[in-house]
Amino acid sequence: MVPTVIRSRPSTSADVNRRAMTAAPLSPDRSVPFTRAGTLLRFAARRDRRRLVIWVLALAGITVYATTALGAVYPTAADRQARAAVMQTPAGILFSGPGYGTRDYTLGAMIANELGLSVMIAIAIMSIQTVVRHTRAEEEDGGAELLLAGSVGRRAPLVTALGLTALADVAVAVVVTAGLAGAGLALVDSAALALGWALTGVVFGGVAAVTAQLFEQARGATGAALAVLGVAVVARGVGDVLRPGGGPLSWLSPIAWAQQTRPYVDLRWTPLLLSVALIAVLVAAAHRLSRHRDLGAGLLVPRRGPATASPLLAGPASLLARLQRDTVIGWTIALFILGATFGSLTDAVISMVANNRQLARVFALTGASITDSFTAAVTVELGLCAAAFAVASILRVRSEESAGRVELMLAAPVHRRRLLGSGVAVTASASVLLLVAAGLGEGFAAAAVSGDAGLVGRYLVATLVHVPAVLVILGVAALLVGAVPRFAPLAWLVVVWALVAGMFGQLLGLPGWALKLSPFGWTPKVPAEHVNVLVQAGLVVVAALLIAAALAGFRARDVPA
Repeated sequence: MVPTVIRSRPSTSADVNRRAMTAAPLSPDRSVPFTRAGTLLRFAARRDRRRLVIWVLALAGITVYATTALGAVYPTAADRQARAAVMQTPAGILFSGPGYGTRDYTLGAMIANELGLSVMIAIAIMSIQTVVRHTRAEEEDGGAELLLAGSVGRRAPLVTALGLTALADVAVAVVVTAGLAGAGLALVDSAALALGWALTGVVFGGVAAVTAQLFEQARGATGAALAVLGVAVVARGVGDVLRPGGGPLSWLSPIAWAQQTRPYVDLRWTPLLLSVALIAVLVAAAHRLSRHRDLGAGLLVPRRGPATASPLLAGPASLLARLQRDTVIGWTIALFILGATFGSLTDAVISMVANNRQLARVFALTGASITDSFTAAVTVELGLCAAAFAVASILRVRSEESAGRVELMLAAPVHRRRLLGSGVAVTASASVLLLVAAGLGEGFAAAAVSGDAGLVGRYLVATLVHVPAVLVILGVAALLVGAVPRFAPLAWLVVVWALVAGMFGQLLGLPGWALKLSPFGWTPKVPAEHVNVLVQAGLVVVAALLIAAALAGFRARDVPA
């Protein structure tokens, strides 16, 4: 007789919500829209405690480490002024800040200028994911319907999501302030810097609250909020490049408002009032929009599909491609515009350096041309965008599994390796498409402003050289999904480390082996450097081995797991 093995099923969000509903006695008053918001907030904090603690400690840890490392790497005023010359380059302004305090570059000014943008982007992503997870994703999974069947106010889930996001952002601000003050920086300026970062996170949490009312699916709400974040980043960067210290375009971005507080240089609190006002507007708009839609539905009604499926949807690859069609189109357009924005700055970059003798000496020492150095810097950012898409795309296989739809597909004559392999193939093809779009956008824009048609090919090659690195990150994400799905979200750490190593590796004095932990650490800075074919081929081999291991792991484990 074969013994029966009873295996416990992992807790889902619906299970947690069911326990939350049964743990608290029901109240007869459901007329108040915010009823039980406090109870939901406690359960949401308990459910996300590990994820949020990791976010808070990681962001604070990076800030404190950067402060310590910068003080060691740039101990004298002369060292810091040499660094200030680099940060006054167009690439430095584009990827950091407006450059306040570069005339007397103190340690605090270095932190505010060179670390602030990356930390604000990370906080914004954390806030967007938190709000969507506790609003639109809950409705999509059916958990919100369970909650609202009890004595829970109609808008209590939205209040819970925004409250939890605000608490997480405030926790980051408190820990960062303590770390910076403990490192010897001025307490008031440190508090202003951290508060600006936190308010920026809450702003984009409010953006996610609005998109959660507009879109019917969580991925649509997340994608739209991230698109707004991308526009804000680009607007700030381009505005600061076009006008030193920030122009009108910069002031359209919430990120610029935090940077305009000018901590450690000329502290001003008034720009933060813009963030507070925008938060109030976004929260009010989200609540108002929530009144005009049904539970589980979005205000933007999706177009109804045909009654019968196309023969092209017969296989898993075509089905996955169809499911991601709108997402890929959106990312392609966004990267084309981003590349075109960078390419259009070619003449502005040359003019800026030509009018600055100190910058001209810096570029003369590097031995690379101005345009080549700028191109190498921006193509790394475009490659990181493609890597972020690759991770998000392959993690959709895990989300489909968690929702129970993978079991339905495997019940048909579909092999497991074919299913995951199709997801990898679709993601890899889309990632290459994104890089092609970014390279063409950059090249066409640069050719248009400079009159040199040959820049199109150079910019395209400089962007496509990052394809092997993107495939390695895709392989890591696929391995986690295929072999250890519980840890699949850790794939984002690879992207985060690639960003930290690529943007701050030399700044923080990281050792060479630490820089090489990022796949982009092996990629040559084309066109400033020559392509090493052996290294590129080695990255492709590593990616192939990771994908093979992912397919083997997915075939061997239980589904769902």
